[in-house]
Amino acid sequence: MGTGTLVKDRSNKLSRHREKVAAPARSFDMPLLLIIVALLVLGLVMLYSASWDFSLGAYGNPMQMFNRQVLWMILGLFGAFILSRLDYHHWRKLAILAMALTILLLISVLLLSEIRFNAKRAFIDGSVQPSELAKLISIIYLAVWLFSKREHLKDIQLGLIPLGMILGIVGGLIYLQPDLSAAGTVLLLGGLLFFLAGGDLKQLILLMVVAVIGGWMVVQVSPTGTERVNDFLNGIKDPTQASYHVRRSFEAIVNGGIFGTGIGRGETKLLGLPVPPTDSIFAVVAEELGLVGSVTLIGLYAALVWRGMVIARRAPDMLGTLLASGMALWIGLEALINMSVMVGLMPFAGNALPFISAGGSNLVVSLASIGILLNISRQSGVTTEEGNEWRSFGAVVDLRWRNRRRRVSRSRRS
Repeated sequence: MGTGTLVKDRSNKLSRHREKVAAPARSFDMPLLLIIVALLVLGLVMLYSASWDFSLGAYGNPMQMFNRQVLWMILGLFGAFILSRLDYHHWRKLAILAMALTILLLISVLLLSEIRFNAKRAFIDGSVQPSELAKLISIIYLAVWLFSKREHLKDIQLGLIPLGMILGIVGGLIYLQPDLSAAGTVLLLGGLLFFLAGGDLKQLILLMVVAVIGGWMVVQVSPTGTERVNDFLNGIKDPTQASYHVRRSFEAIVNGGIFGTGIGRGETKLLGLPVPPTDSIFAVVAEELGLVGSVTLIGLYAALVWRGMVIARRAPDMLGTLLASGMALWIGLEALINMSVMVGLMPFAGNALPFISAGGSNLVVSLASIGILLNISRQSGVTTEEGNEWRSFGAVVDLRWRNRRRRVSRSRRS
């Protein structure tokens, strides 16, 4: 065997070793870290202001909800740190097990949990909700599945139908709790990921039509859904006829004005605003920080989505792109739904405001998604064999929105 052959063989082994290890080439995305720190600090300040009276009445301790949120935040930060160090490619092996455990939890909560507020959603005093975990795991599982089936997505039998079955099982179990907003969020995220993975546009339109018809049927048979839609339509025609929840939210927003009444000085949270520490916390923000504070909060969420898309575009392969874009869009979607509901632009939904609302399950899984995003950002300089085959996020956007023609992605700089 010649010297040239030995050098070539050694070079190939070294190349395969580098692809297998895929060591992180960059540090964490600092803008994303700063955004999360700002959201967490603002969340703790506003939660303390919004929860002390509610917590005193519900638990006899004005610090109960705040203290519990701090504990959940510490747990979530620890989990985010672990996930930021775990190579996201390992999810290709863990996704099936994670989805199986999630489905088991969704079934268990229906069988074992107690009824609270006419629903079975949590295990421990309303704090551990599998539906929140299901959103995160659904993104991970769908990203892995779409990545593995990327060459067959245009085949309806191998693409759309299995996707519909996956989303139907998870969404159906969540609906049975019932949690209409969480089920709708899972379905919407599935459609977005299918679109970003390069799924056929005709199939996507068909999926949307089926989802709209299914949603309409659910609303017709669900008393809660019918009531919320009717309240929304009445509120669109005449804001004074909106639901009680939305009317009190309007009152808080009007009281806040441009600069707000000041942190801790809001009155609506004391005079009938429903659940100010959770679903209605954006109304508290609008009253105490005013239009300026509300726009700042919206800007932080917009910046988070922007950084998520930047990370997705720089990801070393299609799996990283799907995971990063799914995580960022999920958090942005949750925030958009919560804030839209509070200003009467959507029917009422029980989505939490990420990093702001009280709730351990949502906070922990939101921070977990940030940990995965940070891990993807650390690998943005890594080049793998699979990464050379994928269609970049920018190319997908060009395909969908610019000229509808397939475009070849230019080579990237490592």
